Amino acid sequence: MGTPLLVVGVALAAANLRPAVTSLAAVLGEVRGSLGASQAWASLLTAVPSVCFGLAGVLAPRVNRGLGMARAVGAAMAVLTAGLLLRVVDGPVVVLGGTLIACSGIALGNVLLPVVIKAAFPDRVGLVTGVYTAALAAGGGLGAAATSPLERWLDWRGALAAWAVLSAAALLLWAVSARHAEVGEQVRQVEPRRSLLRSRLAWVVTAFFGLQALVAYTVMGWMPQLFVDAGLSRDAGGVLLAITSTVGVPVSLLVPPIAARAKDQSRWIGAMSAVGGLGVLGLWLAPAAVPLLWAVLVGVGMSVFSLAVVVISLRTATPEDTAALSAMAQSIGYLVGALGPFGFGFLHGLTGGWSASLVFVLVIIAGQFTFGVAAGRDRTV
Repeated sequence: MGTPLLVVGVALAAANLRPAVTSLAAVLGEVRGSLGASQAWASLLTAVPSVCFGLAGVLAPRVNRGLGMARAVGAAMAVLTAGLLLRVVDGPVVVLGGTLIACSGIALGNVLLPVVIKAAFPDRVGLVTGVYTAALAAGGGLGAAATSPLERWLDWRGALAAWAVLSAAALLLWAVSARHAEVGEQVRQVEPRRSLLRSRLAWVVTAFFGLQALVAYTVMGWMPQLFVDAGLSRDAGGVLLAITSTVGVPVSLLVPPIAARAKDQSRWIGAMSAVGGLGVLGLWLAPAAVPLLWAVLVGVGMSVFSLAVVVISLRTATPEDTAALSAMAQSIGYLVGALGPFGFGFLHGLTGGWSASLVFVLVIIAGQFTFGVAAGRDRTV
């Protein structure tokens, strides 16, 4: 039902759902130093994306009803662009506020794009979800790798504002691709029709989504600083985060189509969670020994996000239920995820080291493994 141009539109929109976060992580030390901000402010800033994703995700169904699916995704890209530009014009409060606005746009895209995929490509959910998550990972990697070099040429404000160009391009392409998609009117009408708050399976999927988000946003917010404290350069820390993110590109292109055809996805989820745990264990015990290996292993673990998105589609029978489960899993899940960056930074500030913070992440990965295996079993809400 969906057109190839719509796939491209989904991919470019997805590529904008991470750079707002990873670009800031790459220059967090410079931003904090330039603004004279505290460690508590930095911890709050790294928690803002997940908080915003959770709160704004609740509004996604209402925005969909008011604007229609195609216009709602376009509005998400417009809000993201505005937030990226706003957050570089003033001091600590404005940086927080602009990041909040940018992440509100991301939150809408997070919830709505999986519904577009379910409605427009019902027979190719695994394949198109793979493209979506691969583009998302590539965007995150690009934000992490390119921002530090850009900061040397443009200072941190110019480097962060530069990502508004990518989101503006996504807005223009989305306007064209959604306008010419044959599925346009059908996508426009998709909205949740029932609450899933009494569904045990919906809560299992939500817990899995929230725990993997907690790990992912902790890594995106703090990994460069962890490597810098281990003796690596700021540029190296950004590149390693980029590698962690871009590992998700091949994994997301290969795994979801295969896993979606399997009877259940539990083995894939369990294996990827375990690999990510090994990477975090390496960061704890010997961060500077083989940092590239740890970055790759953590990247494989973070790629379980692609299966979290697939699970939302596969555990539902209709686009309407997909919309309901997507809104529930992402709004509640990202609020849970917000505890990760803040808790990680709090433990680091409390202890002066990274050990307690990394043990905290390992405990979360154990929970992700447990709920993920349960969420991967073949059933629907």
